[in-house]
Amino acid sequence: MSVTPTTASEKAQVLAEALPYIRRFQDKTIVVKYGGNAMTDPILKESFARDVVLLKLVGMNPVVVHGGGPQIDQLLKRIGKQGEFVQGMRVTDEETMDIVEMVLGGQVNKEIVNLINRHGGKAVGITGQDGGFIRARKLLMPSKEAPDQLLDLGQVGEITSIDPSVIAFLDRGDFIPVVAPIGVGADGESYNINADVVAGKLAEVLNAEKLILLTNTPGVLDKDGRLLTGLTPKQIDELFADGTLYGGMLPKISSALDAARSGVRSVHIIDGRVEHSLLLEVLTDQGVGTLIKAR
Repeated sequence: MSVTPTTASEKAQVLAEALPYIRRFQDKTIVVKYGGNAMTDPILKESFARDVVLLKLVGMNPVVVHGGGPQIDQLLKRIGKQGEFVQGMRVTDEETMDIVEMVLGGQVNKEIVNLINRHGGKAVGITGQDGGFIRARKLLMPSKEAPDQLLDLGQVGEITSIDPSVIAFLDRGDFIPVVAPIGVGADGESYNINADVVAGKLAEVLNAEKLILLTNTPGVLDKDGRLLTGLTPKQIDELFADGTLYGGMLPKISSALDAARSGVRSVHIIDGRVEHSLLLEVLTDQGVGTLIKAR
């Protein structure tokens, strides 16, 4: 296919725009929470894998943390079980934990690894159980109705520590880590941990340049559906208070805010339904979605 002067100029401009970002983020760690439509739509899955491989090839260190909610719900329905959530966290009894491990640690993780490898990357799938990578304990969540009461959600965990040496070892070998959000307790028990929480804490521990959370919305929206960006902690607290932020967005925003406060240079909540949204966020002037600021 012939290239017209107009399309040639547009391509040159795109490459020129990307160059300063490639230089700036050389050898920097970028933690990406992969979820939503980007995990289920075939075209979006392919574009995500190509984006991750390209970031690695130009000298960045992407680390992928994935969810798998729709796939877990699908398997639960097949055994006649209904998924239950409290404040955005999945209630996880023993039977549900078996399915979580099967789906996240097996099916979904291996699919993402294979997809990245097919596009020229070298991905390795791990869970928090591998090498005691993510240590966790049972999460007891304060009730919204009665804050002095603690809710037991089953085998849902909160992170006690993350060993960064596992990721450092993979980075040195030019591998792309693909992390399933399953933690391990002191007695070897497995814990289901929200993927946004894992991504946020991992970005903190790795001193990441960026934390990018893919969602099924354009970003954080106000009550009139307008995109909000450049949000400060005070503004986020106000959005929590007036009910603008609720449900599955709660752990996402909380993790983003904690990461920003803990030294992650920039935190972004972006629209995973847009093809190549990851490249648009990292390598262009405009980016897409909502930026969370530390202050």
